[in-house]
Amino acid sequence: MQKFSVHLFALLGFIGFANAQDTFSIVAVDSLTGEVGSAGASCISADNLELYFPFDDPDFLGDLLPGLGAINSQASYLAGNQDNANEQLANGSTPQQVVDWLAANDVQGNPAVRQYGVAALINGQPMAAGFTGANCFDYKNHRVGPNYSIQGNILLGVQILDSMEARFLAAEAAGKCLSERIMEAMQGAKVPGADTRCLSNGTSAMFAFIKVAKPGDDVANPTLRLFVSYNPVGIEPIDSLQALFDLAAPCFVSFAKDDHRDFRFGISPNPTNGTFELQFAGAMPAGLRLEVFDAMGRSHLQQSDVSSGQPFFIKNPGVYFARLTANDGKTGWEKLVVTE
Repeated sequence: MQKFSVHLFALLGFIGFANAQDTFSIVAVDSLTGEVGSAGASCISADNLELYFPFDDPDFLGDLLPGLGAINSQASYLAGNQDNANEQLANGSTPQQVVDWLAANDVQGNPAVRQYGVAALINGQPMAAGFTGANCFDYKNHRVGPNYSIQGNILLGVQILDSMEARFLAAEAAGKCLSERIMEAMQGAKVPGADTRCLSNGTSAMFAFIKVAKPGDDVANPTLRLFVSYNPVGIEPIDSLQALFDLAAPCFVSFAKDDHRDFRFGISPNPTNGTFELQFAGAMPAGLRLEVFDAMGRSHLQQSDVSSGQPFFIKNPGVYFARLTANDGKTGWEKLVVTE
């Protein structure tokens, strides 16, 4: 898939905010595809980003470790803390261990003004953790789920986090890909004054970004990377980000062998009301094992020595991925849709 890196600047004014706050953000991972992602936004103008962070793009507050995890470091941002978070995660710490370590080892000894979100795949299992320092500006808090952390400070209120989480979970329940789920979460914060400093501007923020990496991506060049930045001209950055996102059409299945499946098979019927069978155009590989996962990577069915025409059943409606593994280790997979 083509990689996107876009930045858009409107140089029409100046507001003095020296500290990057990345006021609302999300990190999330997908255990099925191995994707990791980050998004965020803040009421920091394009001019101030250039002034205080001249060598960084607006997405510098979020780091991706392809195949492993995502880290957002915000409130009173320090690059040293972000670097330490990367090192801890890369060395095998869980997200909770990362945020605990950061709180105990803050570069300036002042973790009370920091905020972090970390999501990771540890031995293939999704994990996440958040941290909100007591002295971050109100409203401040975080929300943590099995595979995501949503956090914010200087917020209009708790409703911003609630809306972001609800939109993320609804997109997940609908079987949308990780990038779509993260973008939906950002849409949940598209409220004038979501970052209260932007209330007079009539926008949620002044810059926004989203990025998602597939396993094997270059750290500096993830598969999806989009950001926008404005000065206070009343342009909603999440709308601009959504427009770029729609053009990028980034919803892709990136299963471990998505570009070179060893073999293909059919699922019939598909969509189904729950009952389905496997079909092969030619000879079946020997000793097939069937596994069916949902969008969060949870297993819903495992069966060894499966055969063509054998009936299987998935109870709950949703979007699933069926993976077949042969005795020789070769694999194939297909999407399965279960309706009401």
